[in-house]
Amino acid sequence: MNLEELNKELSAKTPVQIIEWAIAIAKAPVLTTNFRPYEVAILHAVSQVKNDIKVIWCDTGYNTPNTYKHAEELIDKLELNIALYVPKQTSAHRDVVLGIPNVDDAKHKIFTEQVKLEPFKRAMAEHTPDVWFTNLRKGQTAFRDSIDILSQDANGLLKVSPFYHYSDEELDAYLEANSLPNEFKYFDPTKVLENRECGLHS
Repeated sequence: MNLEELNKELSAKTPVQIIEWAIAIAKAPVLTTNFRPYEVAILHAVSQVKNDIKVIWCDTGYNTPNTYKHAEELIDKLELNIALYVPKQTSAHRDVVLGIPNVDDAKHKIFTEQVKLEPFKRAMAEHTPDVWFTNLRKGQTAFRDSIDILSQDANGLLKVSPFYHYSDEELDAYLEANSLPNEFKYFDPTKVLENRECGLHS
């Protein structure tokens, strides 16, 4: 698969056309979400093309009440086929033994492994996807600037980011055109700074 050539071709396509292309070649596609701001765009677009796609939600256990309400609203509105994965230890238990370590703290790596990486690895091991839809966009982090609509992880899994070239303004227009809600009160305990990579994609 020549990703460079394909990315050139797909750059002229709409997100829905990109999704249709990827679904056509996929045997076991999945979509991951954390219901952060603008996630509704990819949830809507992918479910329009394949309404029974498995939607993997790795819930850290630290989401805001707004995010949980938003998630429930979208699951209902879009009839999402959710597969929920949570850490093996509750956030209440972790608060006592570990807390939320600062990013400079050596324990932060353990924290990130527990609340994000382990549930994600477990989800991927159970579903063994060949195509992974995600809402990565250019301009979010230095790493994300280095990829494109199509990229591959270390295991050769094809990552598809249909809205890669979209700005916030273009996503606002997409949401408005499709009467979709957005929610900005979101918290990722592993990132702290908005421009830090979340750990799943690098």
